[in-house]
Amino acid sequence: MTWKRDPKIWLTIAGVLLLWASAFAGIRAGMRLTPGGAPGPDGYGPGELALLRFGTASAVLILFALATRMKLPDRADLPKIALAGFLGITVYHVALNFGEVTVQAGAASLLISAGPVFVAILSTFLLHERLTWLGWVGILLAFAGVGLIAVSGGKGLRFTPGSLLILLSAVVTAGFSILSKKSLGRYTAIQFTSYAIWAGTIPLFIFMPGLLRQAPHAAPAATVAVVYLGIFPAAIAYVLWNHALSKMPATLLSSFLYLSPVIAIAIAWVWLREVPALLTFVGGAIAIVGVILVQTRGTARAVQART
Repeated sequence: MTWKRDPKIWLTIAGVLLLWASAFAGIRAGMRLTPGGAPGPDGYGPGELALLRFGTASAVLILFALATRMKLPDRADLPKIALAGFLGITVYHVALNFGEVTVQAGAASLLISAGPVFVAILSTFLLHERLTWLGWVGILLAFAGVGLIAVSGGKGLRFTPGSLLILLSAVVTAGFSILSKKSLGRYTAIQFTSYAIWAGTIPLFIFMPGLLRQAPHAAPAATVAVVYLGIFPAAIAYVLWNHALSKMPATLLSSFLYLSPVIAIAIAWVWLREVPALLTFVGGAIAIVGVILVQTRGTARAVQART
């Protein structure tokens, strides 16, 4: 596993986690959620936010493609790219944004954290990646840590019908990871990311009428937050994720996502002045231990290297 000795990969993973963790606070800032959970009158709706976010990401990647004369994808790969974009961009972000409006934050974080579990299951059958029993223990331990984070708000867990949207997001992001892994042998990370984001943004134009109505009334801070989401947690972070995915197993990479809630809590502490509870720190520590277990003892090759 040469990637484990490559500091660039670890910096890439750290960059992805930091940027994606910031997206949770950015989405809330862009929608200007009211105490009741609905988007504020000076914020963007869930669908409109997704369109503005990935419209921004698409524009950034188009400029890069023109400047570097990026090649177009092969016609035979277009269905796979379209499916990846539809699952990983359109469905994932629309379902997540609408789900976060009606689902309690703790329940949402717990449900979306099922994503690495689905990645591990699909990778077993479609990518022939195998976790040891200690690897599965690590995943479950990390999931338990996220569960403690989810209940640490003191309000318990309340699952509404919108919870199905969050769970759908967890499932489709696993499918996106598998499709990406299969395509990264033919395309560079930035090429495939560009194709997938462009493909996933096209269906979002169904929200264009609403975006045109909301944009003039949106608070400048909300617009800045969404543009930030488009450039950094979207365009840049997806390129970094696919670069790391091209170098290491999907199952091991996805386990790092359990660190995202931990980082998101720290960012919300600074950005939104949300002070975490003691149980949050305990859950974060357990999640970190679980990820370490997956990375050090999660594969048969890792175990053999230590015996």
